[in-house]
Amino acid sequence: MDLVPGTRDRSAALGPVRTRTAAAGAGVVVVAAALGLRAVTDGSLAKYGGDALYTVLLLALVVLVAPRVTPLRAAAIALAASWAVEFLQLSDVPAELSRRSVIARLVLGSTFNAPDLFWYAVGAAAGWLLLRAAPGR
Repeated sequence: MDLVPGTRDRSAALGPVRTRTAAAGAGVVVVAAALGLRAVTDGSLAKYGGDALYTVLLLALVVLVAPRVTPLRAAAIALAASWAVEFLQLSDVPAELSRRSVIARLVLGSTFNAPDLFWYAVGAAAGWLLLRAAPGR
């Protein structure tokens, strides 16, 4: 029985499942790392490290949704989403939503900070490198 049209290779059918499982696990690890970073540091290290990890988390979510995405495309999508959220902070929308919801504050932030753009790029680059180095990619 063909698991994937045109192939009898079971690993081809399980590839996306394994990739999604790894991406979900990576997302959990990234959230734990971000919470740990906040618990043991403060100031610039916590803020900008959190920015980079935010983009790494988005990259993991991209891979979770689209397991066959290339590392470069996953990093570009995560970076674009991070920058879009940051530029949205130039409006009053995220600040208003952040006042009403802790979740909105965690996801959208509240105020624009130009250096964040650089640290999102650092996170995208780190995620790209990790994804390229992942076995089976």
